[in-house]
Formats: sequence, C-alpha cells, structure tokens
Amino acid sequence: MISQPFPNLYLFDLEQQLTGFRRFISSWLYVSDTLVFLVDPGPKHSIDALISELKLLNVTRIDTILLTHIHIDHAGGTGRLLEVFPEATVICHPKGIDHMVNPEKLWQGSLKVLGEIAEGYGEIIPIPRERICFREEIGTGSNLIKTTETPGHAVHHLSYSFREFLFAGEVAGVNHSTGDITYARPATPPRFKLETSLASLDRAMALAPEVICYGHFGYRKDPLVAMQNAREQLILWTDTIREAQAAGGSELESRIIATLKERDPAFANLDHLEQDIRTREDYFVRNSIRGMLAYVESEAAEKV
Repeated sequence: MISQPFPNLYLFDLEQQLTGFRRFISSWLYVSDTLVFLVDPGPKHSIDALISELKLLNVTRIDTILLTHIHIDHAGGTGRLLEVFPEATVICHPKGIDHMVNPEKLWQGSLKVLGEIAEGYGEIIPIPRERICFREEIGTGSNLIKTTETPGHAVHHLSYSFREFLFAGEVAGVNHSTGDITYARPATPPRFKLETSLASLDRAMALAPEVICYGHFGYRKDPLVAMQNAREQLILWTDTIREAQAAGGSELESRIIATLKERDPAFANLDHLEQDIRTREDYFVRNSIRGMLAYVESEAAEKV
C-alpha cells in the first residue's frame, strides 16, 4: 500500500504473508526530477509488489538504495530490486557489505533466529559487489544525503539525513500510531548494549531533524520528542529487567511484560492494537527483552 505523507516522499507498507505483518515494515521513496532514492526495500516476499507499485508511480530509475541495516526484513530483497533497476547504487555499512554480496551466512543466521518468520520473508538475494558501497555523503547541494552511524539495534546500523528528514531505521525503536494511540517499544535483540544505543540516539537527536521516518513504522513530526521518549524507554526497560532478573522466579519474560505495561504507557498501548498485530508483537517484545536480559546478565557477571 502506498501513501504520500510529504511532497515527493512516498511510504510503502510492505505487508507480508505472516499474521499481523501489516503497518510494520516501512520502505521510503523520494522522487524528484534530479534525485530518486529508496530506503530499505524490504524482504524478498514483498519486493515484486514494491516493484509493481514503483511502476504505478512511473518510477523509471533509482539513483540510490539506502540500507539502514542488513537485517532480512529491511534488505533481503535488494538484489531482486537491482535486477529491475541495475543502475542503482546500494549504500550499506562497511560491516554489512560482504554479507549482502554473499548472504548465505546471513540467511542461515536469520533462519536460526527467526525460523518461520525468516521463511515467510524469503531468502536473501545477493547483490553484485560493484553495486554496493559505503559513503558518508551522497549527492551535493539540496540533494545531499548524510550518513550517520547509529549502532545499537545492529552493529551495522546507519541513519540517513536528507533535508528535514531522518530515515532512522530502528535507532529509535518501533512506532505504531493508530488514531490518537501511539504504541512504542525498543528494538533490542540479543547483543544489546545500553550505552551504545543511548549514544546513537544522542547522535541522531543532534542532527535536529523535523521528521523522523521509521523502519517500523511510519513517521512522526515531533522527532526530538520521539527520540527522547525512546531514550527514556530504553533506560526504563533496562532498569525493570534488571530488577526482575535479580528477583528471579519463574515465567520471567511474562512478569517483565506485565510490569512494563504498568510502568510504560506507550508500551501499554499494545493492548489497544488489533489482535493480529498484538500476536506479531508478542514475539518481537520477547526478543527485545531477551536482548536486554543478556545485557543485564553480562553486566552482573562483570561485577563478580
């Protein structure tokens, strides 16, 4: 599904065949006479639908494909998109380039972590090495795109500044707005480090964007408020998980979720979302908690 929230800027809702995977994965397209770029083409499953929608918009060229990170739901279908737009240059973090050129290890890792979800997304399509690189700046003048390293959700995470927009991937977590309700949660899979994520948010806020464009999902016109809230949410979740881990007991993840709903109004809005989206979120919430638990456990081990 296509929407146009701003002049020249389009948002694609990359709906998947998996339960609740709608209004979840954002792909962004900017089109003008002098510049066409696309942020995060998404997984293989939805790439042909994206290509069809690009044709509906009469897009005949893409200058640059910007990958915020190489996770399968953001980058898996990029190689297929290049078959249709072979002149495009793919921008990626240096740590991700080899994985996109030879994605078998990345694919097997996705299968191990995500299982049926990875299978639903579809296999990762290789990218020709000559089509992918890293650049700190793309273009010039009013068409300048600046790259900022924002690790945390992944070591290979980038954010892109273009005019008033920040294409933020998952540096500020997950956002889902429906009517007057905004649901938000951290995106902190295992290998999470609080200090790294906070530093990346600080770096993103220093860019002073007017609009934040999320990888999951949509946008907000109060980006500094949104990112400050994300920063406070990371600290609150880490503190809550630290307390729960120290207390011990059974059904730890479920108890953490119940406590977070009491303490975090933005997360508590999960209960107001549609059932299929709540089903989807249950997996990802628990995955974020596991990432924080691993961090808290390593933190405790260092004090021994």
